[in-house]
Amino acid sequence: MSIASFFTSTHCLADQVVNAVCRALGAEKVGDEPIIERAATLSGLSKDKIARAIFEKTSVFNKFTYEREKAVAYLKIALGECLKSDPLVLDGFCGLLVGKSLSHVMKVAVTADVKFRVRQYLAEKGGTEKDALRALHKDDESRILWAEYLTKRDPWNPELHDILLPMDKLGVDEAAAVVAENLSKSVVASTPESLASVDDFILAARVEAALAEKGHAVGVAAKRGVAFVTINKHVLLLSKLEEELRRIASKVPGVTAVETKVGSEFYQADVYRPVNFELPSKVLLVDDEREFVQTLSDRLQMRDMGSTVVFDGEQALEFLRDEEPDVMVLDLKMPGIDGMEVLRRVKREHPAIEVIILTGHGSEKDRAACMEAGAFAYLQKPVDIEKLSETMRQAYAKARGRVS
Repeated sequence: MSIASFFTSTHCLADQVVNAVCRALGAEKVGDEPIIERAATLSGLSKDKIARAIFEKTSVFNKFTYEREKAVAYLKIALGECLKSDPLVLDGFCGLLVGKSLSHVMKVAVTADVKFRVRQYLAEKGGTEKDALRALHKDDESRILWAEYLTKRDPWNPELHDILLPMDKLGVDEAAAVVAENLSKSVVASTPESLASVDDFILAARVEAALAEKGHAVGVAAKRGVAFVTINKHVLLLSKLEEELRRIASKVPGVTAVETKVGSEFYQADVYRPVNFELPSKVLLVDDEREFVQTLSDRLQMRDMGSTVVFDGEQALEFLRDEEPDVMVLDLKMPGIDGMEVLRRVKREHPAIEVIILTGHGSEKDRAACMEAGAFAYLQKPVDIEKLSETMRQAYAKARGRVS
């Protein structure tokens, strides 16, 4: 079996190298798109959500939702299914999901120094050197964020790859020949053990997905039907958590036994927090009273509701360029862009977000205007935390009811 997995920089002739290897092997090239599509089908998540897990930075809400962990688990399943093909050339971000246990998959990095890449960019796109540097920085940033999320390493760290091809020093044909030659060596030949490791890889990913669906983010490995679950955050009732993890994992088809253990990071300061998907987990609090809103966020998190805070209308609108909460709790009277203007823009540009107005300076006229503008509810400060929590639950249920 000949499988090569490429992880590449942009504007370094990498596409030409990959295509040359495909021709040499007579292999199909599989990029990220079909793996994303398959992961979306398996998970029920949209393709956009799966793609964001790969190409964008981790959401500030992820510690309350584990959406990225869920998406990555299904990407691994989809990738594992691809690894059943022979021969195969993977080309894209998903190749970094290939673990060391898959010894018959040769991991190839293709890159070049900045000067070479700038020249290639200008030859391909035109423009100025400043344009080229800006584009390369953006391309590299997404690769760095993905590699750090998966491996806590730089994407070009030699530990992550079997071969690193510097295209400022190699021609396309020479680079392709290096890959083809190494693929013919016995060290990357498929064996019964390495082929079985693909099934282990898929089973571990299925266990990860099942646990993420129930609000758990833990390390998982598998070998011949045994799932090994590693807890890397401190938890007070460890035995209870282990029992729950074993119960969920044991229901995954193909799992014959489950073993749990604590990992090397278990005794650090982080506390394990399972997600309760019945409660709001993506809430944006907007208020210029910093002490009040920070305290409110803390109190909501004590009730297992995930929230983050900003301190004025401008920050709220800036936040929405990269993130989309399910629920926003919004003050009316703030310096700069006031709450009413934020409400109007949110309902115009992000209609799926449910907005709860929480203000200490409103009037009946303000209430009527807010409700007409699309607010979910209008509450006055001081508000009972239980009343606010219940209103947020209702808003969350409405918001989630629209999600396919």
